Amino acid sequence: MQCPECGATHIRKNGKRKGKRSHICVACGRQFINAYEPYRGYSDEVRRECLKMYTNGLGFRGVERVKGVHHTTVIAGVKQVGERLPDAYDPETTPEVGELDELETFVGSKKQNLAVDSR
Repeated sequence: MQCPECGATHIRKNGKRKGKRSHICVACGRQFINAYEPYRGYSDEVRRECLKMYTNGLGFRGVERVKGVHHTTVIAGVKQVGERLPDAYDPETTPEVGELDELETFVGSKKQNLAVDSR
């Protein structure tokens, strides 16, 4: 066994951490374990499915119930994808087409009658 830092072979046992044997290099003092496990995250397919479910209207906890992925993980995935999206609105340019809701016209002319009917 070699030290991952300096490559020395003079290694001593250094107890156990989380059930795995820990070692320490006598030469440089680096602590390490013999074999590191690869990252155990969700696959890209599961991430894509969760994002698709969320964009189709299912809530974070709904995705959690269906896919078994914790809702905070889904939130983090949505944030991560959202950061990579370009900004859609540029305030320097004027749009060619605008939308006007018909209810917008009543906002200015609507008056409340605060007088109490005394019958």
